[in-house]
Amino acid sequence: MKKKHLKYLKNKYIIATALFALYAFFLDDNDIFIIYKKNKLLKENRAKIAFNKKELEKIKEELTAVGDLKELERIAREEKYFKKDNEDVFVVVQE
Repeated sequence: MKKKHLKYLKNKYIIATALFALYAFFLDDNDIFIIYKKNKLLKENRAKIAFNKKELEKIKEELTAVGDLKELERIAREEKYFKKDNEDVFVVVQE
């Protein structure tokens, strides 16, 4: 049984293939761990891009709506707490 295993360990092609695989998977600058991390980062960045595209569309819709003066007044009153003369603004916070 030992001679059978030694026969394979003396084969120069098997040794060269094993050394190349060891180098390529673990020792190279682009080893398998770095590739995994980069793929994970790529997925996260693609998710961020999708989220940002949705937010951009939302902002574009709000920007087109601001062209109407009534909508502009509504946004100013609700989000920026602007007020008219002789008017008090009360902010109610839910807990």
